[in-house]
Amino acid sequence: MKLHEFKFELPEELIASHPARHRDESRLMVVNRATGQFEHRMFKDILEYFSEGDVFVFNDTKVFPARMYGQKERTGAQIEVFLLRELNKELRLWDVLVDPARKIRVGNKLYFGESDIVAEVIDNTTSRGRTIKFLFDGTDEEFRKALHELGETPVPKDVLKRETEEGDKERYQTIFAENIGAVAAPAAGLHFSREVMKRMEIKGIEKAFITMHVGLGTYRHVDVEDLTKHKMDSEQFFVDAEAAQIINKTIDAKKQVCAIGTTTVRALDASVSASSRVKVTQGWNDKFIYPPYEFKIANSLLTNFHLPESTLVMMASAFAGYKLMMAAYEEAIKEKYRFFAYGDAMLIL
Repeated sequence: MKLHEFKFELPEELIASHPARHRDESRLMVVNRATGQFEHRMFKDILEYFSEGDVFVFNDTKVFPARMYGQKERTGAQIEVFLLRELNKELRLWDVLVDPARKIRVGNKLYFGESDIVAEVIDNTTSRGRTIKFLFDGTDEEFRKALHELGETPVPKDVLKRETEEGDKERYQTIFAENIGAVAAPAAGLHFSREVMKRMEIKGIEKAFITMHVGLGTYRHVDVEDLTKHKMDSEQFFVDAEAAQIINKTIDAKKQVCAIGTTTVRALDASVSASSRVKVTQGWNDKFIYPPYEFKIANSLLTNFHLPESTLVMMASAFAGYKLMMAAYEEAIKEKYRFFAYGDAMLIL
């Protein structure tokens, strides 16, 4: 398929700048692949489509405060430093993005307010990318605490058209976030409240937790018309024995395996055994999923409404079928659903 096939007109006012007042009060569009029909519900109604023995597979990655602001030595120019991933724990080496990049060269040092943290730029990676070494005289625990105090919740300000706010610290994080490592939230999971999770338990719907640390590549613009030439950024994932056992039991019972979010789908399909079951695994995944594609584990998917020409709308189209997904998006725009990470949800059955 070609990039232009995923282009559609999205009114800017439909991009949600803030979340719904309560997590489970987002809207929910239900897309039925068998009938081609759409239903318009509220998110808290989602359990009506599942029964005892089904399983929801969640991504329990935790967003860390990856956006920091430092001052360049001598000039004092303010530089935004966006932490992407830790390269070496002992040496405190990190891959980062810097802005404005033209001002930052190898050998420059950055200072962060009144803190004891200094960063030295030791390599260029991409036009905006740098490798930096943090200089800090303290324990690893003290270093990480200092990073968290300096950092800001990394909401995508360019899309939301606003600065980070105090409320983002809680709402740009799922209630089941456990394993720190993401620089973007697994958006589908943001809709789940403690009340919905309790009702799941009462109804006998199982929970399984896998980890896939969402990177900025999730939102990276596709700049090639031929999709076979697009390369996804690698994201680290983990599937443990408990999750594999719960999911495989559900598959064997021929019940629903609902993936909560596109990152969960990618992690599941990277952990498939020869017998089409989930195996215990960990690694890095750069698989790019777009139509046509045969999904191996999940038979239903909860996802948000994504931006035009994004890899996320391509994956949703692979799951639902291209024509049905494009019709669903046309319907969503007509019905004024809210898009992006803080927007509404879509359940594909």
